[in-house]
Amino acid sequence: MARIEVKGVKDQQKAEGLEQVGTEKEKAEGLTQEPEKKAKGKGPERVAKKAEEMTKQELVKKLDDTQEEAEKNYDLYMRTYAEMENIKKRGIREREELAKHANESLIKEILPVIDNLDKAISHAQNDENSSALLEGLELTRDGLMKALEKAGLNEVEALGKPFDPNLHESVSQQIDDTVAPGHIIMELQKGYLLNGRLVRPSMVVISQGKAPNEEGTI
Repeated sequence: MARIEVKGVKDQQKAEGLEQVGTEKEKAEGLTQEPEKKAKGKGPERVAKKAEEMTKQELVKKLDDTQEEAEKNYDLYMRTYAEMENIKKRGIREREELAKHANESLIKEILPVIDNLDKAISHAQNDENSSALLEGLELTRDGLMKALEKAGLNEVEALGKPFDPNLHESVSQQIDDTVAPGHIIMELQKGYLLNGRLVRPSMVVISQGKAPNEEGTI
């Protein structure tokens, strides 16, 4: 009977020992797993939240940078567009100016022909027997001048006008009590304008007014 009891006590103690070891093992595992659970429960959420906040900041910065770049590009586009418009307008003006004066060299060559016609008409006017010739010359000159006027050629007004160095070229001065000083009393060669630009000045004689000994007389 004594052996049986001793054996039973030993078995009981052994079982209690195993149970205690198991309990301590579970506690140890619990202590080990608790930080892991805390890390798993809090760590990823905080990291994800922080990443999300950084992403928003980056998106806002990216949006600001994109808007700033878009404004710069728009400003550059507007300045480039304005510059291109100015170049286009300047090109149109230059082409128009070139078209107006493209025939200038040809007209300069024709002007001596007109001068000769004027001289022929002047001589014919003094000849009583050259009425038919005079009429033909005048018609020829009128037809030629009308054609040139369509191209923009016009005569410079000179006779009786005040002398203008921009339009007239003075050859000499003469005393003339019928014309005010500084006014043109004779045109030796006609001047011409092509679309408002001087092609050739008029060669003129200018009045000096009264003679010096006549200025004080009444």
